[in-house]
Amino acid sequence: MDNYILPRKQAITVFFVFAFGYFLSCLLRAITATLSPILTSEFELMAADLGLLAGGYFLGFASMQIPLGYLLDKFGPKKIVSSFLLIAFIGTISFALANSFSGLLISRILIGVGVSACLMAPLTGYRIWFAENQQQRANSWMLMIASLGFLSSTLPVQLLLPTFGWRGLFIGIAILILVSIVLMLAFIPKWDHQNEEESTEVITKTGSLKDVWKNRFFISVIPMGLFNYGGLMAIQTLWAGPWMIRVAGYTPLESATGLFWINITMLVSFFLWGYFLPKITNLGFSALKILKLGLPISFLVMLSIIVLGSKAGAFYITLFILSSIFLSVTQPAVGLSFQSHLAGKALTSFNLLIFLGTFIMQWIMGLVIDLVKNFGYTEIAGFKSAFSVFLFLSLASYIFFLIINKKS
Repeated sequence: MDNYILPRKQAITVFFVFAFGYFLSCLLRAITATLSPILTSEFELMAADLGLLAGGYFLGFASMQIPLGYLLDKFGPKKIVSSFLLIAFIGTISFALANSFSGLLISRILIGVGVSACLMAPLTGYRIWFAENQQQRANSWMLMIASLGFLSSTLPVQLLLPTFGWRGLFIGIAILILVSIVLMLAFIPKWDHQNEEESTEVITKTGSLKDVWKNRFFISVIPMGLFNYGGLMAIQTLWAGPWMIRVAGYTPLESATGLFWINITMLVSFFLWGYFLPKITNLGFSALKILKLGLPISFLVMLSIIVLGSKAGAFYITLFILSSIFLSVTQPAVGLSFQSHLAGKALTSFNLLIFLGTFIMQWIMGLVIDLVKNFGYTEIAGFKSAFSVFLFLSLASYIFFLIINKKS
């Protein structure tokens, strides 16, 4: 498909429409961290149940990444993201009406499936509709929208809970999803296909997933996507809140406030990182070098959190998430490791790893907490053990990455 660069005004409208849908996706992704105390109490959830519930979103999300690439290429962002958001609407309503853990979990998986196109669809559209020098900016601003969604899932949600209740909040989000669908249908351009002869030529150049998964650099980041990136997301979107409440002794409101400032910090950090990253790259620091030099900082911060235990509150959690920002160069590095006809499959494949990893790490950390408590140790010991497992897996993934790329 030839690029069809949108006029400036239309491009801005398209960005904000896509951003609204992605905002809702990130709000739904992270909201369980704030709601964890009330859901745990109302449904008598164990830590493993809470991890599985939060991870259900990522399971549904991850399951769609591979077919999503093919669907977007064939039908375009407008049809796919609006259709998928209907599933998210059903899942959100179902979550609001659920009366059992199984009902919550099934609804959470449906939500994950439904919002799985909310980032990949815009990125696919931007490649066609935005000028090349505007695509990096648009991508960076989408990361800022993600932080805004995470931010809105914290203190604002906590403050609205007494008035609307958690079920009322989900009904409200479902209404906003319908608004997003209407906006998508009204303002996102149609996906004009090439003629049959051109399409056949393109198909011969699409390559296969096998070409992606046997790539040396891609292999080197598989454990990093699953455990480093997945564990970071697991902490940011779930376990940061319970850590602050059950380990650091915060009240639910204090925890929500802590999460609020964590996401404020990330929003600003992504803006600054996006601004300075090209300058850092121009100094000779490739993505590979940034990962090699930067990731050990996050390991030291996580070790400090584990050692300090109850003394490690919102400040240390913020510092850990901030020090993990180096991971953000991984996904574009994956895309640049392939020719353009394989970049989409590479990006969705790595996205699959991240969200599958988030599901795995959220659940594993909950299982470890329950296991340690069942052996008669304190809940604080359980959380410290869970974070230690995450640190071990992250270190092992980093060493694997170094070994594969030792000649690079």
